Amino acid sequence: MQPLVLSDFSIVSSLGAGREATLAALQAGRSGLVPCGFETVKLPTYVGEIAGLDEPVAGVACRNSRLARRALEQDGFAERVAQARAKYGPHRIGVFAGTSTSGILESELAYRRRNSPSGKLPPDFDYAKSHNTFSVAGFVAEHLGLDGPAVALSSACATTAKVFGAAARMIAAGLCDAAVVGGADTLCLTTLYGFHALNLLSTVPCRPFDRERDGISIGEAAGFALLEKPDARQAQDVNAVMLLGVGESNDAHHMSTPHPEGVGARLAMERALAAAGLAAEDIDYINLHGTATQAGDASEDIAVVGLFGVETPVSSTKGLTGHTLGAAGIVETIISSLSLLHGFWPGSANTKNLDTALRSRYVVETQNGRTDRVMSNSFGFGGSNCSLILGRAS
Repeated sequence: MQPLVLSDFSIVSSLGAGREATLAALQAGRSGLVPCGFETVKLPTYVGEIAGLDEPVAGVACRNSRLARRALEQDGFAERVAQARAKYGPHRIGVFAGTSTSGILESELAYRRRNSPSGKLPPDFDYAKSHNTFSVAGFVAEHLGLDGPAVALSSACATTAKVFGAAARMIAAGLCDAAVVGGADTLCLTTLYGFHALNLLSTVPCRPFDRERDGISIGEAAGFALLEKPDARQAQDVNAVMLLGVGESNDAHHMSTPHPEGVGARLAMERALAAAGLAAEDIDYINLHGTATQAGDASEDIAVVGLFGVETPVSSTKGLTGHTLGAAGIVETIISSLSLLHGFWPGSANTKNLDTALRSRYVVETQNGRTDRVMSNSFGFGGSNCSLILGRAS
């Protein structure tokens, strides 16, 4: 594929708001996970909750869009998009935004307030701008004043990695000149109680690749990036982060359990390498999907070792941010971008005793290291898999 430049990016998670706060937390190994006190939830688990999202914002219908708005306003990102809008025209910039839960919380709250005799939902409930999956894409396009193609993706935890593939194809087809990609996922009762019902919530902060790992910690986050074809200056700028390859697959092994041998995961990684024209030995670090479930970590380890061997450094950052579900792809793409720009491999908060049955070269403590090309993995329910390769401009 033709490399594209991430001209700018923004992020908000439980680690903080903006690139500097995120980088500081990563380098310090500081986790954003806290005991769950969200809404009316009574579960013994930890979450990556973001403060202040319950405060109403005029014209913003739900918690998910409030978080998306906060991310768009970080680090001058909206201003950088405005410059691109002036360059290309608002109709030539696409929006490819993803979410797994959108504004389901608004539906949950609305059902509490429904009319008792009729069962009708309250008149102020706006399904289209909250619960509807397109709500985040529509909000982003409206907030940034963009009129190009607007696409919503929802493919479980691979969602905001797959937005990069969708945008790259639209740019290659000439349907837009640039794209805002990313998305948001926020806490709600449906996901917390749903994962609890699946016995997938840990009662302690999640610990990827630990021999005692016992499930995920759910977080909330939003992130966005501006994708463009690199100009002559960007193509030579060693501080420019480039999207070099996208690989997607679906092994359809099970509704919620990954293929035990990581077949789909490996296929996504192989396709990303092929798209980038790279070999496995060209990758300096892999940001794993690494959910801290027994089956998920074991499956990904088999796939990674089978393709890369045991020398490539790998780690999961979900012990820091929690599993941000549909936002995990963009969160970890931005974390991978920061590792490229600052030359380090993020450590794995809460991982104390590595599972010796897993053979990858797992990084527990943050280390400085060569990071010219990085892979980021995002794998979701239903066998939906996506791997991205990022690199410095050469």
